[in-house]
Amino acid sequence: MNRRDAIGKVALLMGGAVIGAEFFISGCKSTSTQVSDLFDTDHVAFLNEVADTILPTTSSPGAKAANVGQFMAVMVRDCYTPADQKTFLEGLSKLDDASKKQSGSKFLDLSPAQRTDVLVTLDKEQKAFTKDRDKKLEADRVAHKGQENYKEPELPNHYFRMMKQLTLLGYFTSEIGATKALRYIAVPGHYDGDVPYKKGDKAWATS
Repeated sequence: MNRRDAIGKVALLMGGAVIGAEFFISGCKSTSTQVSDLFDTDHVAFLNEVADTILPTTSSPGAKAANVGQFMAVMVRDCYTPADQKTFLEGLSKLDDASKKQSGSKFLDLSPAQRTDVLVTLDKEQKAFTKDRDKKLEADRVAHKGQENYKEPELPNHYFRMMKQLTLLGYFTSEIGATKALRYIAVPGHYDGDVPYKKGDKAWATS
């Protein structure tokens, strides 16, 4: 699955634009900043646990097996604006705070079921947050319609929306995600416009 297709599928699943998508499609621009300057090994391990709660091991390996946490760290460094980097990094502690508030313990100390409950709550929160954000942006566009040199305000994104988007993007563009969770045929391959479908078949990683 190429980058553009992956972003399109994640946008469809998430119901909105993928944060940093324009940079990811163009290949991102790696800076002199090292991943370790933003994330340490504990951060990456934490992100792997968050990702694995979103996409756990079932009949195929989960997000942690694909090391999605490391993918997130690289993407945040290379494809996010400084403002979004700050929001994402602050989100690591905010997620733990939300976990303690809801379940009484840090995220890593929770059972798998409790972790899922926390992330379900955060997913509802990010959806409401994003809906409100989009309304504010649209109102601002309308208020400045026709104005020359109008620049859209940079309103903050929700940290969990970033984590969820990067989990999906990282997993389904990984070798494990493409070959284990999805059916995969190397591109270009051959065209077949009438492929039979059986109930329970996995989606295609290539199109």
